[in-house]
Amino acid sequence: MSDNPLLHDEPLPPFPEIQPEHVEPAIDELLAHCRQTLREVLERGDWTWDGLVAPLEAADERLSRAWSPVSHMNAVVNSEALRAAYNACLPKLSAYATEVGQNAELCAAFHALRDSEEYQALDSAQQRTIDNALRDFRLSGVDLPADQKQRYGEIAQRLSELSAKFGENVLDATNAWHKDLSDAEVLSGLPDSSLALARQTAERAGVEGYRINLEFPSFFAVITYADDRALRREVYEAWSTRASERGPHGGQWDNLPLMEEILALRHEKARLLGYDNFAELSLAKKMAGSTDEVLGFLNDLAERARPRAEDELAELRRFAGEELGLTDLQAWDIPYASEKLRQARFQLSDEDLRPYFPAERVMAGLFEVVQRLYGLHIEERQGVPVWHEDVRYYEIRDRDGDLRGAFYTDLYARPHKRGGAWMDECRARMRQGERVQVPVAYLTCNFTPAVGDQPALLTHGEVTTLFHEFGHGLHHMLTRVEAPAVAGIRGVAWDAVELPSQFMENWCWEREALDLFAAHYQTGARIPEDLFRRMRAARNFQSAMQMVRQLEFSLFDFRLHAGYDPERGARIYPLLEEVREQVAVVRPPEWNRFANSFGHIFAGGYAAGYYSYKWAEVLSADAYSRFEEEGIFNQQAGHEFMTHILEKGGSEDPMVLFRNFRGRAPRIDALLRHSGLAA
Repeated sequence: MSDNPLLHDEPLPPFPEIQPEHVEPAIDELLAHCRQTLREVLERGDWTWDGLVAPLEAADERLSRAWSPVSHMNAVVNSEALRAAYNACLPKLSAYATEVGQNAELCAAFHALRDSEEYQALDSAQQRTIDNALRDFRLSGVDLPADQKQRYGEIAQRLSELSAKFGENVLDATNAWHKDLSDAEVLSGLPDSSLALARQTAERAGVEGYRINLEFPSFFAVITYADDRALRREVYEAWSTRASERGPHGGQWDNLPLMEEILALRHEKARLLGYDNFAELSLAKKMAGSTDEVLGFLNDLAERARPRAEDELAELRRFAGEELGLTDLQAWDIPYASEKLRQARFQLSDEDLRPYFPAERVMAGLFEVVQRLYGLHIEERQGVPVWHEDVRYYEIRDRDGDLRGAFYTDLYARPHKRGGAWMDECRARMRQGERVQVPVAYLTCNFTPAVGDQPALLTHGEVTTLFHEFGHGLHHMLTRVEAPAVAGIRGVAWDAVELPSQFMENWCWEREALDLFAAHYQTGARIPEDLFRRMRAARNFQSAMQMVRQLEFSLFDFRLHAGYDPERGARIYPLLEEVREQVAVVRPPEWNRFANSFGHIFAGGYAAGYYSYKWAEVLSADAYSRFEEEGIFNQQAGHEFMTHILEKGGSEDPMVLFRNFRGRAPRIDALLRHSGLAA
């Protein structure tokens, strides 16, 4: 297998060399190596860190180094052959994880290590690794009778297959729809940049005129700016019925049966482990102490936000009726009417700001913000193998010139690339003898690409998204923890994992930070003071409507998992209606199938955890309030955020880390103030 690029022990994946036929043989070989290592460890019987934990971590990390580029390429350069190879490995990886998690002899060895004198001498990261492992043995069903262990393994394997299929269906449904237009008049209202993108998309497809599709920059432009109401409705319907039984491709990639099965299996898994429901099981790894605590938190925010949201919607209805002639405001009208109202009230559009955010300059400014906060230097490195021509690779060095981490960026939307924005691991930090493996991240977005001779110009929302994902990246890359199970974002309670990402967004709103990178792509002029003031004034425009929308998603997700009843089934859309009755002010049409493409909870890590965005926002807003008090580039505050939060990863309890940074428990005040909901 020496000619298999996935088995080469190189610092970075050789992406151009990786072919679908390499995937399954490499994973088979590495799984065999992992199993052999486990057998040898148990035969030796050396229940110390170096005898038990370290060799297993080294074997698992080799497996991770091979699987990471495969999983990543499946998301960003998807093909039928790669998809088939990826799916062939899922049951094998799931079976191995279940084997390890249910190995009673291995569990007993970890218990022996925890009860030994050596445990007391280990550092906090090593101790937490052992404690988490013992928790995870229990959550993997190690104590179950044989028949229930087998059923647990079957459930785990099936869930991995269903989640992958869910994501594939959304991707295929997104790629399937487009509309070709010969006349720009139909696209009246769209900014020049969006028209140019539609023309470029058509050219690349070999057709005349303009092509719109469901890649986010195209969808967003139509739903926000198109004067043609029928076109807005058509695009809205195609978007909101993806992977469902409704809409232009109704039934072709319907995710509903998968969702029903996913929820049933999650509930069965929770019951096997002694929990009443999957929400309770999910909280075993989170900060929140109970389902009541989560629901109380969400309901409290909803009570605060909904009256304001109702006022905002009433204002929008009045404006739409009086100024736009839209007396019957529908879901496909709301982004359009909201943009018109924002322009009327603040004389501000996304397009007014876009020329000031050329992507290359925004990246350089982001690096400057990080340099001022943490004393880090970031530089692009050429000649690194990548998976697409848009991809760039960068290294992060500290004041002493030591390499702290590295990352790839893949910023622009394209066919066969999963929608959304995310950070993922390429390499984790890990010590092996004298050598420390440097953490490497993938930063993936779906921004509007460059069009013609014009550089890629970002909206302010896209700038904020970039800062958000980079916050996740810093959490992964700046870790000082050398036990990989709790290094970076690993081992971090899921409802705290959004703290560093949401924290970074704040610098996108500060004049002092914007002046580092916001400059007109043609003239180099900074954002005029009047435009900046209007941007700041519009920050909380419809913030309550946005808040209740997020709370709708959070409550829907949590109640879906907390209240599942096998006798009644998932009741996905009836439950969504109940949640909307409680918190929503905008009611979409009956045929909207939002949940069928809700990848966060059906194909991602947010099941019974979508509330984490709001939970962590309390932490991030309160953490940032220290910078508001002491200066947004205060180096002492920056150093302490880096050392107490970013460098510690999952090595300590997140509430302890937050208190160490802030000097007290978190308060909700800053979130309410930032959201425009403070009394």
